[in-house]
Amino acid sequence: MNNPISPRLFYVPTVTTPGTLENTGTQSQTQNSSPAQLVDALHSAFGAHKARAVHAKGVITEGEFTPAPGAAVLTRAVHLQDTASKIIVRLSDFTGIPDIADNNGAANPRGFAIKFILPDGQSTDIVCHSFNGFPVENGDQFRELLLAIGASGPDAPTPNALDKFLATHPVAKTFLTTQKLPASYATISYFGVNSFKFTNKAGESHFIRYQFIPEEGEKVLTPDQFSQAGPQYLQTEIRERIASKSIRFKFYAEIAQDGDDIGNPSVAYPPGREKVLLGNIEIKKLADNSPDGDKALTFNPLNIPDGIETADPMLNLRGAAYPISVKERQ
Repeated sequence: MNNPISPRLFYVPTVTTPGTLENTGTQSQTQNSSPAQLVDALHSAFGAHKARAVHAKGVITEGEFTPAPGAAVLTRAVHLQDTASKIIVRLSDFTGIPDIADNNGAANPRGFAIKFILPDGQSTDIVCHSFNGFPVENGDQFRELLLAIGASGPDAPTPNALDKFLATHPVAKTFLTTQKLPASYATISYFGVNSFKFTNKAGESHFIRYQFIPEEGEKVLTPDQFSQAGPQYLQTEIRERIASKSIRFKFYAEIAQDGDDIGNPSVAYPPGREKVLLGNIEIKKLADNSPDGDKALTFNPLNIPDGIETADPMLNLRGAAYPISVKERQ
């Protein structure tokens, strides 16, 4: 099964609108799905390809992260103090389909996974995507969404399983129908949709979410431009860009306030929340993009150092699913 996704499952909007979710739902603390069931649901939606279960198509780059002074005020995490770190950044398309076209609507949101190499040779990871929010509140609903996608191929009668799911999950419908269409991996913002707890050396704590904002600003395509861009347009553009200049992002922590729903990734923090600059990302060159190099590179949102803790129940399920997917693709 090369590509089980019907084009009608993911829509290209007629008007590109900001990728932000806001609602007042609360996170269910109970998650009945197992990590293995979540990985199986990803395969149900996208097929099993001996590749990453999601964000299978990507390009690996290398660069440097330089912390900003405000980072150490928020957390004692070692990579956010005063020493620069080598970084590995993988920019990717959505789905678990390794050959998905860059101009397929299902390739949104785009992925941004970053590995910081710590002074002692250890690492810490952040996994983000190009939409400020997640389609559902918890792991059980995510599995249900994936199973609905898998059951809604081109031959499925309408209303299909996905139609029915979206009819009762308006946030998921917003997620699937209002994605931005990036002109480049380098000119789109990326968001960490899960919350973390930052604690500094004085024992003071804040809840935060990550944001990576391109220094060049965001540049998006119209639906017509997107449809004509070509199946490899992002892969080609990023390789040409990085051959001539560095790619730079500002790395921020968005600070939650009392009352913000930190445990529900489908709810963006309200507009106007304080953002603290954690540092500067400079992507300088391509890394090893061989099939073996890509298989060997792993990211896990639970790979975090002292000074950072998870604050969203979905992170525990996601983090436990990553090693299963890694093992399957070896």
